[in-house]
Amino acid sequence: MSSFLLQTILNGILAGCIYSLFAMGLTLIYGVLNFVNFAHGELIMWGAYFLYFLMEKPLSLPLSFALLPALFLTVLIGLGSDRLIFKPLRKANRLTLLITSLGLSFLLRNGAQLFWGAEIRTYGLEIKKGMRFLGELFWGAEIRTYGLEIKKGMRFLGVSITSNQVAIIVVSVLCIFLLYLFFYKSRMGKSMRAISDDLELARVMGIPSDRTIQWTWVIASSLAGLGGILLALDTNLHPGMGLINLVKAFAATLLGGVGNLWGALFGGMVIGLAENISIWILSPGYKDAIAFGIMVVMLLFRSSAVFSSKE
Repeated sequence: MSSFLLQTILNGILAGCIYSLFAMGLTLIYGVLNFVNFAHGELIMWGAYFLYFLMEKPLSLPLSFALLPALFLTVLIGLGSDRLIFKPLRKANRLTLLITSLGLSFLLRNGAQLFWGAEIRTYGLEIKKGMRFLGELFWGAEIRTYGLEIKKGMRFLGVSITSNQVAIIVVSVLCIFLLYLFFYKSRMGKSMRAISDDLELARVMGIPSDRTIQWTWVIASSLAGLGGILLALDTNLHPGMGLINLVKAFAATLLGGVGNLWGALFGGMVIGLAENISIWILSPGYKDAIAFGIMVVMLLFRSSAVFSSKE
């Protein structure tokens, strides 16, 4: 097996780990609240930007100290969205919730652009000058970096992997393990599964639905924010990063089964591997189209699972 193929598979696993976190948060909201939250992508983006905000001046916190506050702020956005927007619409039909979540998505995306601008940023070495093309800033934006030192990756069996990428895999596996323990060993996890199966029956049985829904938003927002941070550590961050990754999360959710948490994990890994292996036959510039293609195909066969109500 060539080193190029091994590197491609590794890159696919790295991407799959991140996409799985996105998809598991998205499908968790669907499973409990029975609607697709199209503002989930903006939780991904805001999580990455919160970390950037805490690491830049004047706070200049190290990554280890900035991580938990960034996730806490992301969770506040998720809980605030539910409290102010989605809770009053709890009994509305799916179309109303879909349009509402789309509107919230635009609001959050433009809010981030208002605060931080359209600049492409990374958690790396600081670059003072923007990229210029024909005398103008490329896409009208500078590339700004801050915080972490860029180091050469380690090599093993001809494959290069950086410490950030090792952290992505370790953190993703740890999150999945903790989610398993939470859903199958804790009382709150069992309550979430019960509400996902039948909300009204769960209420009759005395399960605190409001508290369970709040915990659902906490976990989904945390997964989104953490996934956004891991993605930005390996690539970059910009206000539009939530939209494209929402598509990938949605494709992974459809592939693994809407409302199926572990199916979302599988779907995320498949999307990550598929888009990286596709560069063998397609230009890397078309890599993101793989998720779009899978999403369209799955919608042709599973649209009823997304847009119809639970029995």
